[in-house]
Amino acid sequence: MKNGPAGRAGAAQIILLTIVVTTSIIPTVTGKILAEIRQTRPFPSLEAEAAVNLLRTADTARRAMEAALRPWGLSSEQFNVLRILRGAGPAGLPCGEIAARMVTRDPDITRLLDRLEARGMLARVRDTKDRRVVISRIRPPGRRALAAVDGPLHAAIQRLLRPLGPKRLRQFVALLEAVREGAKE
Repeated sequence: MKNGPAGRAGAAQIILLTIVVTTSIIPTVTGKILAEIRQTRPFPSLEAEAAVNLLRTADTARRAMEAALRPWGLSSEQFNVLRILRGAGPAGLPCGEIAARMVTRDPDITRLLDRLEARGMLARVRDTKDRRVVISRIRPPGRRALAAVDGPLHAAIQRLLRPLGPKRLRQFVALLEAVREGAKE
């Protein structure tokens, strides 16, 4: 047996164990939205903050688009209908199909179509095979309005989203799609 403090026979060994505990306090994520809506209390959850951000951002985008459409006297819903009908081609579409393709739901699609028809931007005719079905088709004034507004509207959308850059825009699109998918569950 060895002599000395560590090697004495029968001596207890002392093992020094150091435990380092680190903690980090993760603050509640609160971005700029609290200040924008002048809310003083934090959101009850990250999901609540994200939802308010989503709604505020959608409103910002909608206002930018409406400002670009205003010189042509079109609402975003009217523009959406005209784009849908332009894409449908000469065959046109029935009212229910137009409603299903709308970006935002409009409970009174018939009145929306009435306004566009009164301005000469679309025409409606009864289907020859099924008289219950009314087909809407874009007319030349509607095509001209779209041709005039396409450029300025695209520029407004680019100004709004360009700061994200291509990579983050792809991520943004994927995230928005995931939110809509989750809403279906």
